[in-house]
Amino acid sequence: MQLTQKKSRRGDLLTAAAVAMLLAVMAALLYTGSLTRQVTNMLIPTAVYIVMAVSLNLVVGLLGELSLGHAGFMSVGLFSGCLVAIALTNTALPLMVRLPVSILAGALTAAVFGLLVGLPTLRLRGDYLAIVTLACGEIIKNIITNLRVTGGALGLNTTAIYAGAKELLPYGAALVLLTVAVMLNLKRSKYGRAIMAIRDNRIAAESVGLSVTRYKLAVFVIAAFFAGCAGVLYGHSLANIKAAAFDYNMSIEILVIVVLGGMGSVPGSVVSAIVLTVLPEALREVADYRMLVYAVVLILVMQATNNPAMKRFFGAACKSLTPKRKERTAL
Repeated sequence: MQLTQKKSRRGDLLTAAAVAMLLAVMAALLYTGSLTRQVTNMLIPTAVYIVMAVSLNLVVGLLGELSLGHAGFMSVGLFSGCLVAIALTNTALPLMVRLPVSILAGALTAAVFGLLVGLPTLRLRGDYLAIVTLACGEIIKNIITNLRVTGGALGLNTTAIYAGAKELLPYGAALVLLTVAVMLNLKRSKYGRAIMAIRDNRIAAESVGLSVTRYKLAVFVIAAFFAGCAGVLYGHSLANIKAAAFDYNMSIEILVIVVLGGMGSVPGSVVSAIVLTVLPEALREVADYRMLVYAVVLILVMQATNNPAMKRFFGAACKSLTPKRKERTAL
């Protein structure tokens, strides 16, 4: 048991270190001017999709429930946070103050909406929950589209708060690290073990006194909170935002990232988000065959990640690369 916990803790530390190293390398390349404009423009969307995928993995992977309304919570956080940021532009506050305040405002608003949506819906399970969350996401999108304060169908003009990748990357990196750290620590905590117990056997979890609804609601609110954070960060990288862009297609796209990376796997979600964000841009030169190549790559990766033989191969490779500890001889 202790050996398993040590291995799990070591794996979590390696994951956090790898993500931090990747972010440090990209920051160094960005600030030294070594990246092309195309790569620079993908940095913030990639960070946003990593946060969205890891936060949705809390619901889909850790809790085992299917949610298709994640883009709705992202849009709630995006518009509320950007409205706060626009209001703060009239003050003398610098970006390093305005952006964290607007991210917090958007995240809290998204968390409240997650609570309001989760209270009546999380008593459902499986396909029923997926259908209800999908409908809630579409309702949120339509409400935002018809509000005057959000710009209506024309969208919200965010040129006043627009910032480039060089200004936003430190905040994006901090948000990615925070999301990964929360996910990894939650999995190893007693609350995470309770959530996984609910996922594995709901009846047994209830029989030992676990409040299933309370734990499910907490996971739902945490996931909505980080979706709101990602939305505000994404809104600062655009000059105009429309609610129509945050429909069920985006929710399904994020779900594909989670499934492709592995249910409950934080490193898988990070790698999958990077691949699925970069791959469409890399295939622009073969635009006529881009969707075909994209689909083939998705199928091959899903086959590789779900193939027992491939899992054994990569497991043996990782084991061979791990240095063995020398046993201490008794004196």
